[in-house]
Amino acid sequence: MFNLSFFIVLALGVIWGSNFIYMKMAAVYLDPMQVTFYRVVFGLFPVVIYAIYKKVLKLEDLKYSIHFFVMSLLAAVIYYYGFVKGSALLLSGIAGALSGLIPVFSFLLAALFLKEEKITAKAFLGVLIGFLGVVLISGVFNENLENVNLEGTVAIIVGSLSVGASFIYAKRFIMPLNLNPAALTTYQLSYALLLMLIIVDFEGINNIWQDTHSALGMVFGLGIFGTGIAYIMYYYAIKKFGALLASSITYLPPIVALVIGFFIVGEEIKIIDFIATGLIFFGVFLINKRKA
Repeated sequence: MFNLSFFIVLALGVIWGSNFIYMKMAAVYLDPMQVTFYRVVFGLFPVVIYAIYKKVLKLEDLKYSIHFFVMSLLAAVIYYYGFVKGSALLLSGIAGALSGLIPVFSFLLAALFLKEEKITAKAFLGVLIGFLGVVLISGVFNENLENVNLEGTVAIIVGSLSVGASFIYAKRFIMPLNLNPAALTTYQLSYALLLMLIIVDFEGINNIWQDTHSALGMVFGLGIFGTGIAYIMYYYAIKKFGALLASSITYLPPIVALVIGFFIVGEEIKIIDFIATGLIFFGVFLINKRKA
């Protein structure tokens, strides 16, 4: 029997997990804010086309602009910038592992601000087990100190906190508006683009086009799939399955990042990494079963 929630979790896990290598590649040619700008641009383009085709954009929605602006910060500008910055400074394994903090932040924020989200013992145990898997994958207990960059670590943590908060904000303030996911994504990314047109330094922003592989990864990996399509699925997951399940999607990118690191970057996968992977999947399973 087809399980839609499992498919969405897996698809978004793969899409967001592959983003780390694309961010690292793009950061060679651009600064983090420029990479963020391109991600927003190429993520917005297909979503606008789809939203226009579905005829879901309405002028009266502009009365909710404050919410769209907040989401543009939490789920786009701060989130993307933090992850690009961290991916540029850290080993890909550590950067990917730290992204697993997103559901931990979402769990804590949900407990504080979402009364309708029942925090069961299974969900709490799932968060702890999943986080343990993330810690083990990061290799923080056996990495040399010189390989751990504090600035990059803080950037990933801030980005994780930001997007984790966006899950809760969307559930509380955006979902009750009952707007189409394509419209929501369009409004969110449009406000992010307007903001970035003001704050981005465009000097050298065309450097990325000198490397075809990096450019394609940025356009398709980070933009069209990693932003536009992913956020339509993300809003649907929150509305259909709840904020905690939607946030559990973010347990999978560390695993995907680990696999990509092995086959593309040449990072070594150890037995402890496989154990950690099993723990992460088990943590996701427990969170998904929180209502059982």
